Order: sequence, then C-alpha cells, then structure tokens
Amino acid sequence: MFTTYSEALDWIHGRLRLGIKPGLSRMEWMMEKLGHPERKMKTVHIGGTNGKGSTVTYLRCILEAAGYSVGTFTSPYIEQFNERISVNGKPITDEEILELTNVIRPLADELENTELGGPTEFEVITAMSFYYFANVNQVDIVLYEVGLGGRFDSTNIIQPIASIITNIGLDHTNILGHSYEEIAFEKAGIIKEGTPVFTAVKNKNALKVIEEQAGKNHAALYKLNQEFSISSHSPQASGELFSIKSGNQLIEQLEISMIGKHQTENATLAVMAVQSINEHEEFTISEDAIRSGLKKAYWPGRFEILSHQPLVIIDGAHNDEGISALVNELSNRYSNYSIHIVFAALKDKKLDQMIAQLDSVADEISFVSFDFPRAAEASDLYSLSHSKYKRIGGNWDKHLANCIQNLKPENVLVVTGSLYFISEAKPYLCEFLKNNTISL
Repeated sequence: MFTTYSEALDWIHGRLRLGIKPGLSRMEWMMEKLGHPERKMKTVHIGGTNGKGSTVTYLRCILEAAGYSVGTFTSPYIEQFNERISVNGKPITDEEILELTNVIRPLADELENTELGGPTEFEVITAMSFYYFANVNQVDIVLYEVGLGGRFDSTNIIQPIASIITNIGLDHTNILGHSYEEIAFEKAGIIKEGTPVFTAVKNKNALKVIEEQAGKNHAALYKLNQEFSISSHSPQASGELFSIKSGNQLIEQLEISMIGKHQTENATLAVMAVQSINEHEEFTISEDAIRSGLKKAYWPGRFEILSHQPLVIIDGAHNDEGISALVNELSNRYSNYSIHIVFAALKDKKLDQMIAQLDSVADEISFVSFDFPRAAEASDLYSLSHSKYKRIGGNWDKHLANCIQNLKPENVLVVTGSLYFISEAKPYLCEFLKNNTISL
C-alpha cells in the first residue's frame, strides 16, 4: 500500500516502461475484477487527431452551464497530473489519487503474473477514472477523451450516449497506419451500435471509412458541411464569432474565447452532441446554456496568450495538422509582427513537414530539447530547418527567459510543439512573467 501521493505518482509513472500496448483485454480483466464500473455511468466518447481536449472542454462547460455535474478524463495533462481526472473542471485531490492507486495496484500486480502482462500507465489511469466516477464521486455524465487511436484504446470499453470524431491526420503512423484510411479505421473503432456520431473529418477517404463503420453499426452519422455547417465566422480579438446551421435550425452569433478557426469546428461538434443528448436523453440543455458554456470554455495550452506586453503565446501544436492551424492563425493575426518561434517535439513525429511550415512563418526559429524519453534532440530539429535565422536554444528554460527579455513591442514569441513540452514550459513561463513584473 502507498502512504503518500508522491509514492503513488512514482508508481504510476513507472508504468511508462511498459510503453504502449494496444488492446482491451487487460482493461476488460480489471473491469471484471472491479464489478464493471464503466457500465455504471453515462458517457460521451471523444476521438480524433486534434481538438479532442478543446471539444471536451466545450461540452463540459455547456453541460455545467445547464446545471449538471460533469466528469472528464483527458490526456496528457498541461499543469498538473491530477487534471486528467476532473469534476466540473477541478482536478481530483492528491488524497483521491492515493486512494485510487491503492485500489488499482493489487490488480496490476495480479495481472502482471498472467499471460496478459501488466497494465500500462494509461491503462492504470483509465481504470482509476472508471472506479472513481462509479464509486467515489458519481456525476451526471462523464466525457472520455481517447488516448491513442480508438479501436484498441483503453477507454473503448464504454457504451457512450454519443460519440465524436474531431478530425483525422497522419499522426502516430507507426502505430495507427500510414494512410488516412488506416488511421480512420482505428478512430472509427469508437463507433458503437446505434450510438449517434458527430464528426468534422474532411478528408474524403477517411470520411468514407467512418461512413462505412457507422453503417455497419447502425449509428446515425452527422458530418460537418453536410448535416450541419458553420457560417458567418468572424475572428475576434480574444476568440471567434460564428453561427451554426443544422437542418432548419440556425443558432446565430455564438462566441468562444479560444482562438482559431479550427476551434469553431470543435465548438460546433460539442453543440451538435449536446443537442442530441438534449433530445434523446434525460437532460435539459437550453440555448442560453450553450451560449454561456461556449463563451466560458477555456483549455490551457491552445493558442493561449500568456502575456500581452511583451506578446507571448503558447500552443500545443504537436503534429502536422496542429502546426497548420497555428501557422494559419499567426499569418492572419500577427502578419505585422516579427515572429520568433521556439519549438520542441517528440522524435517519432513527421518533423520535416512540421518544421517546414514553421519556417514559412517564422522570422526567427529556435530549437530546444527537454527531459522526456521520446524527446527529439535540438540539433536534429535544427538540421531539418531551412530557415536562414535558425538556432539551437540550449537549456530550454534559460533560452525562453532570454527570448522574453529581448522581446520588443513589434515581436511575438510563440512557444510550441509537444504537449509534454508545453506542460513543462507553461508553468515556468507564467512564473517567469509574474516575477519579472510583466502583465499577464
């Protein structure tokens, strides 16, 4: 038995040594031992390549505004580990993490001695969340974000009341496949018999796969730009303004506080899922709740402005699609600024394409590494860049401090890349900006 939060966390993180082990057999084994907690809650399942966390946040805030208690399971964390399991946006306590770890540890030890092998870090955390929401803190609804892929993801043992597939890009190709069709097949694995599905997937080949899987499962499929659409989009200084059309219904002048055209798509998916829940489940969600929830929604590390003077932005753009969205927003919003980008990434990503996009918009670009097993070396990132104004940053924290101290009014510093890097960099940046009396 663990006696401290630190011991529990060390044990959980120690499971990283097992890597990624796709498959549901270990989860099913643990759920059987726990009395199937995953069957004791109403859930929504959110998959896709990018936008999962933001979509979860829009959903949560709308449901909260309607007066419901909402659990969320997300990954990875940005500010603290506990936020992966949260209620109404508030991470569970250290004491609860300790309690849950002591529940799951004996099962992990027992499982280790079977032919299935021990559970991974993600499987352990997922099991903890199921036990928590079923037995420790029961809520009205739980929103589950897929960790990787969908079909064999640890979360894919739930029977949700709605499923969402945000978009599909060529990410984690070494695990999920090298084509849009192969990756779409894995993502579409979360589609369940008779459960409505909402998607913003645009790639025609990927969409065809999703349509086939929805058809096989007799699941009603609602697609962006077909069954519903976005209109009257207008970028705002601190967010976006847009309208949603679905059938004969038009919801006009919706506001969100997260920046980027892609965020209007994530928000629209949340609205469509909420309307389905409102119609088919025992929930009452008004248009006012939709409006106020969307406007309130905030998700750290997504084109987040940490400081206006000087201008410092942090964005967890960790794959080709994420970088495209970032570059688009920088081009549209900060074309009159000199843009300095600091980039760190995992070495198993398609780095050449990502860096080429960043090169196209950066007046200066720096590459750094960070302490993580899969982190790319700064020198390797540097060698992939064709920018005339590139450099290696050395220690990322000292480099960021130096960059901020040298920023001029016409400059913008953009810190981007791996979400694991962002989770380290954000608290450091916030503390540095605060201690150097810079207005946040």
